[in-house]
Amino acid sequence: MNQPYPENSSTTRALALGALGVVFGDIGTSPLYTMKEVFGGHHLALSQDNVLGILSLIFWSLMLVVSLKYVSVMMRADNKGEGGILALLSLLQGHAPLGSRTRWFLMSLGFLGASLFFGDTLITPAISVLSAVEGLEIGAPALHPFIVPLALGILVGLFIIQQHGTASIGKLFGPVMLVWFGVLGLLGTLSIFQHPQVLAALLPIHALHFFAAHGTASFLILGAVVLAITGAEALYADMGHFGSRPIRLIWFAFVLPALVLNYFGQGALLLTNPEAVRNPFYMLAPQWALYPMIGLATAATVIASQAVISGAFSVTRQAIQMGYAPRLIIRHTSATEAGQIYIPFVNWTLAIGVALLVLGFQSSSNLAAAYGIAVTATFAIDTLLVGLVMHVLWGFGRGLTLAATLIFLTVDLAFFGANVVKIPDGGWFPLMAALIIFTLLVTWKRGREIVMLRLGEKALPLGPFVRSLLENPPIRVPGTAVFMTSESKAVPSALLHNLKHNKVLHERVVILKVRYAEVPYVPADLRLELEKLAEGFYHVVVRYGFMDDIDIPKALSECPCGMAFDMMDTTFFFSRENLIPTHGEGMSLWREHIFAAMARNAASPMTFFQIPANRVVELGAQLEI
Repeated sequence: MNQPYPENSSTTRALALGALGVVFGDIGTSPLYTMKEVFGGHHLALSQDNVLGILSLIFWSLMLVVSLKYVSVMMRADNKGEGGILALLSLLQGHAPLGSRTRWFLMSLGFLGASLFFGDTLITPAISVLSAVEGLEIGAPALHPFIVPLALGILVGLFIIQQHGTASIGKLFGPVMLVWFGVLGLLGTLSIFQHPQVLAALLPIHALHFFAAHGTASFLILGAVVLAITGAEALYADMGHFGSRPIRLIWFAFVLPALVLNYFGQGALLLTNPEAVRNPFYMLAPQWALYPMIGLATAATVIASQAVISGAFSVTRQAIQMGYAPRLIIRHTSATEAGQIYIPFVNWTLAIGVALLVLGFQSSSNLAAAYGIAVTATFAIDTLLVGLVMHVLWGFGRGLTLAATLIFLTVDLAFFGANVVKIPDGGWFPLMAALIIFTLLVTWKRGREIVMLRLGEKALPLGPFVRSLLENPPIRVPGTAVFMTSESKAVPSALLHNLKHNKVLHERVVILKVRYAEVPYVPADLRLELEKLAEGFYHVVVRYGFMDDIDIPKALSECPCGMAFDMMDTTFFFSRENLIPTHGEGMSLWREHIFAAMARNAASPMTFFQIPANRVVELGAQLEI
């Protein structure tokens, strides 16, 4: 596996602290609501057998899904050090023949997984911040009417500051989460001392006894148990930022013990004081520490929300550069950190969705009814993809691959099945959001294929065209003309229109193709590929990975095209197609209208490619799809 960071102890410790503030926010704030929903939401009797059974289910869920599947297996399936469902999809696509059913299957899984991720992204900030602020009710029940406005204010403020970047406050994330997990472990340990019998739940026999005693009801309770492992996919998705070794180290050495101690401490508290079921997390703390705990929990949930929002920006950028989504405005909020980006459209779409969730569901308990179904579906998709990695890339035999996949998939589908019953009570919301996003992604991908096909039908081959210009040269004018193209061997339509209307050709003509490689980053020495077509004619390919920052002027400044590029002497020509939906081949008419609308509202090439607006000429053309 490619290790992106040097393996010395000081670097590992620094990266582990950084990972603590970004990677573990979601799963680290789950103790706020998991035990409350298991016992309060399902009205489960607070007997010793039930508490031990639930604690055993939580512990072994953490071990099987998080520790074994994600940390030990999936984090070995890196794409040049990067993780996440789209990075995994890109890794696999290189080994699936073009046009094959396997490639179609992989793309469908990738689209669906990314869509479900955004559905989950809507709920995480809402349920996390609400659950933290609800602690105010423990000390002052009269504050109940202020819970929703306060949570909404915190979340709106979080989305507002995104445009300014989080580099400065991000330095506090690691230390704050270090205190958070330390307090989780300490409070849990103190409670366990009062009722050490809960440690027996480390044995899986108690989980089995729970299933045997409760039958179908135990299966439905899995829908609340899964709240303890939401955020597990973040460990894999954020691997590229910190490396696998620091994430594994901090998980096994600190985060996992702190979570287990806190859950077991809550279980001990419930056996000692059954009235604590209304909020076992906050009632685990001494009365004098309630308000400091509320402040710490609020900070932790804001950090968890920030990590999810940043993840949405990152996944969106990957989707755009892999051709799965239209260009969107991407702003960099840090001069030193490439990963610090802000996408306004995604930010405000998430803000509206989260606000609607908070206003519509009003409490973390109501939101828990919607939480889980998108997460567990993503778990199952990850299992299918990593199963393919085992067989295709790691060379595991079919028998071993099938056995491992079935074990993980059985657990995933059990959790998913338990969450299906939540659909009428709110689970429909993330599914509806995922369905809308999935439709947009597949429509954009298919629409681009149709556009390329239509353009290819009308395109002239580049080689004969250049030779004809040399035989019958037009008037040449000083300067450089860069014609962006999506097809390397065809004449850009903007070049044809320029010749037709202006009847001149610049002394240096560059046909520029931007190509996205199925790797996270393209090394600088492989960024450019230059081919001289004729005197004054060049074909340039600029390569970017799906995590690279796109900057065409910077790339061209390093191009050996006979002379240095002077932006004040260079003009970029773009062809903007006016798409006309029509009946016939292609897509359904309603999808063609959606695709045309997405194309019209996509960010302009000059913005996306960071080209100065005063150096751009756009030439329009109509195209029936």
